[in-house]
Amino acid sequence: MSFAVPSFDDSVVVRSADAETIGAAPTTIRLLADSSATGGALSTQRVTLLDGANGAAPHHHSRSAEMFYLLDGTAQLLSGEQLVTAERGDLVIVPPGTDHAFAAAPGENADILIVITPGIERFEYFRHLERIAYGKVPPESLLDVQELYDTYFTRSETWTLARG
Repeated sequence: MSFAVPSFDDSVVVRSADAETIGAAPTTIRLLADSSATGGALSTQRVTLLDGANGAAPHHHSRSAEMFYLLDGTAQLLSGEQLVTAERGDLVIVPPGTDHAFAAAPGENADILIVITPGIERFEYFRHLERIAYGKVPPESLLDVQELYDTYFTRSETWTLARG
């Protein structure tokens, strides 16, 4: 197994007021640090979901692990076929190649710090999602960029049953 050493010279500091925000309630994404800012070490964002809102549909990353840390609230997370209800202070790490999804638990809010490592340039992916939300591009356009963002969409009966 090889290990790539991240290469960046300065500390990365992102002030809350300076973070780019994508979306609006019930789903808000704050873009914190992309892979290019961390020398490939990681990319990270903060996702706030209100009143049971969905986060990401089932998908996997072939080259990266994804960490979910619950800053506040209650979330449902799919990891493989396991459905996890995570609460404030809980941590879930999904290995590369494992299908996963996340949402606020029904009737609950969730504030989640998400870290993907090694980092993948993902800010443009979230901007793409925003363009879909505003009807500027069709939802199926995500299928054209799956490889670019190492995000491959899947189906999960476990997730479908849990989320209705």
